[in-house]
This record gives sequence, structure tokens and C-alpha cells, in this order.
Amino acid sequence: MKQWMKMNALGMLLCLGIASIAWCLGELAPVIGGPVFAILIGMIVAMFIRNKNVFREGIAFTSKKVLQLAVILLGFGMNMSVVVSTGLQSLPIILATITTSLLVAFILFKLMKIPTNIAVLIGVGSSICGGSAIAATAPVIDADDEEIAQAISVIFLFNVIAALIFPTLGGLLHLSDYGFGLFAGTAINDTSSVTAAASIWDSIHGATALETATVVKMTRTLAIIPITLGLAMYRRKKTPEREAGFKLKKVFPVFILFFVLASLITTILVSLGVPFSAFAPFKMLSKFFIVMAMAAIGLNTNLLNLIKKGGKPILVGFCCWVCIACVSLLIQKAMGIW
Repeated sequence: MKQWMKMNALGMLLCLGIASIAWCLGELAPVIGGPVFAILIGMIVAMFIRNKNVFREGIAFTSKKVLQLAVILLGFGMNMSVVVSTGLQSLPIILATITTSLLVAFILFKLMKIPTNIAVLIGVGSSICGGSAIAATAPVIDADDEEIAQAISVIFLFNVIAALIFPTLGGLLHLSDYGFGLFAGTAINDTSSVTAAASIWDSIHGATALETATVVKMTRTLAIIPITLGLAMYRRKKTPEREAGFKLKKVFPVFILFFVLASLITTILVSLGVPFSAFAPFKMLSKFFIVMAMAAIGLNTNLLNLIKKGGKPILVGFCCWVCIACVSLLIQKAMGIW
């Protein structure tokens, strides 16, 4: 234990310090969010660290293990009964937008010959729930920190744009309050941006779209489970058992099982009368751990390389974003909601 602390303490403390600053900045600017601030600060701080060896082990532990712990704790923010009862009507839209994003990412991956992991992370992040989905998927596909930072940066860009323009767009299209809640919950990928867009709509129209958008977003988050398990099985097929050092656990996302378990525990306890608010600290801790892990990823990311390689990933993110928004509206139209 002492040896482990000696190896990891400095790197983890550095990540903790950056995360604390990023968290406060994220509270002041929720449209941007703590994870993005953490990556940016981490990349800047990394430029001034001469000897990274003393921090390396702790940074690596934070970017991998703390990130997985954050996903597990995210499960305590999921009440399955609410998702099932309220989210079922949005299911066709959710399935359509997820399928669209993954298909668009796959087609552009083939046409533009971008790295596989980048395409997967942007496709999954765009279709499910932004940073949380990227956090859950990255360990499964063995994505490196630079790939994660690239995907998070792309997702952030279109999150901000969506949060700012979607309320106006919804008004121009004469969406109902419920329709805009569905639109925000399915066409914006990160929770903070979904909340920001729905809150702006509510303040303009005196409505309650935020509740609908939040439940739809929670329903989308559940797609983390089949997507990560599917990717794990795909990697399992691509990795021969005879390969040296192969372990099923290495590609199987065990932490996702704990995510499911956490969700089930929350659902059962709430059904027995425990207030859902009792699980708020776990959800808050999950968000902070994601910020902390993003700080570690920022520290391991070369800012110049990120800028140089940014063109194609941004195009992929843009195409996924536009297609998801269009499909969300078209399915609403077909269902008679809009």
C-alpha cells in the first residue's frame, strides 16, 4: 500500500488540484462544463512540467481507474422505473438517433480513413451521452488519452453550439414544450448542455421542458450498456485467444456490470421508500471523478498534436450532430408529436 501511494500520490494530487479548479469554472460556465476546463488546464499545465516521471503513474491511474469508478457511480443516478415509465415514448427517437450517429461515424471512418478509436468515440459520444459515454467506451476499445481528449473536444464544441441555438431553432419550428424536451434530450449529447438548452427554453416560454429532456437523457444513458458490451465482444472476436497475454477481462467492461448493479440498487431502494435525493452525493462524486480523469487526460495530451489532427474529427462530429438533430425532428413529425 505504501509503495502504491508513493508511486501514485503526486500524480493523483496534481489531477485533484486541476479538477478542483475546473469544477469551480464549470459551475460558473455550465455550458462549457468542468470536464472541458479540466482537459484544457491539464494540457496547459503539461507544457510547463519538465519531469513528468514523478507524476506518470498517478496520472495513468486517474485516467483509467478513476474514470471507470466515475462510470460506476453514475449508475446511482439512474432510477430504472422512472426511465421505463417516462422514457418509453421517446425510445423510437433515441434508437433512431443512436443508429444514425453510429452509421454516420462508420461511413465517414471508411471514407476519410480516420483512426478507428476516434470514429468510435465521436460516434458513441454524439449518440449517447457525451463525456460519460466516451468515459465508458474508452477503456473497452483501449483508446489512448489523446484520442479521448480529441473526442471530448469535438463533442464539447457542438454541445455549446446546440445549447445556444436549439432554443431559438425550436421556437422557429413551433415545437411544443414536450417536443422541445424530446428534441433537447435526443439531439444534444451532454447532460450539462441538455440542461442548459432546456432551461433557456423554459425561461423563454415559462414551460417545463427540462423535466422531459432530463428523463429522455437518462434513458439514452442506458444505451451505454449494450454499446460497450457489443464493442467488447467485437474486440474479443478480433483478438485471438492464442495471442500472448490475452485476457478476456482486458476487453470485457466489468465496470459496466457494476454500473448496472448500482442502477438496480438505486431503483430497488427508491421503490422501498428511500428518496432519490439520497443518491445525489454519488452522482455528484461521479461527475467530479470524470472531471478529475479529464485532468489526467489533459496532462497526457499534446496540445499542438490535438490542433493539427482536429480537422477530420470535427467534420465527423459535425455530421453526426446535424444528422442526429434532423432525425430527431423527423421522427417526432412522423409520430405526430411535432
